[in-house]
Amino acid sequence: MEGTNQTIVTEFVLLGLSNYPKIKIIFFVLVLWMYLIILLGNGVLIIVSIYDSHLHTPMYFFLGNLSFLDICYTTFTVPLTLDSFLTLRKTISFSSCAIQMFLAFAMGATECVLLSMMAFDRYVAICKPLRYPVIMSKGTYVAMASVSWVTGVLNSVVQTSLAVRLPFCADNVIDHFICEILAVLKLACGNISINVLSMAGSNFIFLVIPLISITISYIFILNAILRIPSTEGRHKAFSTCSAHLTVVIIFYGTIFFMYAKPKSKNSIRADNDITDKFITLFYSVVTPMLNPIIYSLRNKDVKAAVKNILNQKTFH
Repeated sequence: MEGTNQTIVTEFVLLGLSNYPKIKIIFFVLVLWMYLIILLGNGVLIIVSIYDSHLHTPMYFFLGNLSFLDICYTTFTVPLTLDSFLTLRKTISFSSCAIQMFLAFAMGATECVLLSMMAFDRYVAICKPLRYPVIMSKGTYVAMASVSWVTGVLNSVVQTSLAVRLPFCADNVIDHFICEILAVLKLACGNISINVLSMAGSNFIFLVIPLISITISYIFILNAILRIPSTEGRHKAFSTCSAHLTVVIIFYGTIFFMYAKPKSKNSIRADNDITDKFITLFYSVVTPMLNPIIYSLRNKDVKAAVKNILNQKTFH
């Protein structure tokens, strides 16, 4: 790109659903409604996992981390998305865009690792129940959660640093709701080969490896469940894993569709499709909304904890 006149980009324009004005208000109401459910549902799970002593276990510690992560991610992305539904031309500064890319990537990578940690916890609980208190001690599960956060943040530092160092020319229009990293890479007028290779490596580390770990854990879990003689025992054992397995399927199904497709310089710069926006919206809003619903609907411990807290508040 040497010798080419370049305009330094100081801000980006987010198109959102500008080409679909008739559905913008509908999506504003739907996303706002889902965001309120996210705050309420995940907030309740965090509160009960802290204040109810019966829930001071590794599973609910991980669940509290997952809920906190979902609240953080949606709080950084949903308000901007809602604003884009109401304005014709939504602008965001270069630095704010970089921060949003960093936070979004960090939260996504952290959740991938965290879900694999939760699968290992379920494996130990079902396959090695007698050794569970020793293997999953407080020091162990706190360290596991810390590794999830640290690796997610470090990965995001690498990916975001590589993205913001690219030269951006006159084109500053992002065909998306938010500063999603793939949408931003389309605007770069320099060589993005390093970014493509880096994201391919990131996909393998944070998508493929955790998914393999989860799959192996559930193979052992399924084998252990099938050896349980009583039907009631098998049902009880599987019910402790069903919520996590459902979340894994929804989360990984969506994120693989977004990031695990083959990418090249030309494919990343290809025209964005409305389907990609809706997939991102599903990943950004619907999945965090479903997590607390899935974990609480069939969870007697969470229901009992909520009732106890409400009864205490009413009594006082």
